Amino acid sequence: MTKQAASKTRSVRGSRSSRPIMALLDLLGRRWSLRILWELRDAPLTSRALRSACDEASPTVLQTRLTELREAGFIELGEGGGYGLTPLGRELCEMVLPLHRFAERWHGKTNA
Repeated sequence: MTKQAASKTRSVRGSRSSRPIMALLDLLGRRWSLRILWELRDAPLTSRALRSACDEASPTVLQTRLTELREAGFIELGEGGGYGLTPLGRELCEMVLPLHRFAERWHGKTNA
């Protein structure tokens, strides 16, 4: 495979893998990616609201993650300037929900 052909198969900017599932895992493994998706699961949020929700994230990192998630097709910019989940992003959140609940229980954040 030529270098140009390999770059066309990458679904996530900056990913080290040309395989789609590996590129997805690479994206989701980046700090703040899952947190952003999780914050958007209930309603669209503006960049400012996302900065408040992800208060430890630097504005540069947050903007980079938003760009990556948009390019991958998980979020979209709405008419009011807020970011929201695409159908693909909602499906991903539904798949990740059990893992999120497990992590909360593991860290003792729920009584379930």
